[in-house]
Amino acid sequence: MATVRRPGSYVCGIDAAMDVIGGKWKVLILWALNERPCRFGELRRNLPGITEKVLASHLRELEEDGIVHREAYDEVPPRVEYSLTALGVSLNAALAPLGAWGRENILGGAYAHASARETAAPTAT
Repeated sequence: MATVRRPGSYVCGIDAAMDVIGGKWKVLILWALNERPCRFGELRRNLPGITEKVLASHLRELEEDGIVHREAYDEVPPRVEYSLTALGVSLNAALAPLGAWGRENILGGAYAHASARETAAPTAT
């Protein structure tokens, strides 16, 4: 069951969702786990710039919130894999339109064109 961090203090559903996915890395971790389960080192390689400490902390929080499942295998050497729970899959599905908006409007879309116009050298009149 998901852990509620601020019971009774949410203003709306967006506020509650942002409490779970807030920060730079959590959404990227979810996106990395979207395709298949990953080991810690694989996640770290897929997320350039994240530190081991931050990745471990975020994975622990996402696990506590019921978004990520941690599976430890009784092997030598030890193997741990992280995957999305059903709740995590549904959260990724909710984030998909936001990703589509970013691709369409930021990565070469309207925002990029507007930004290029704003930074272009002024033309002589």
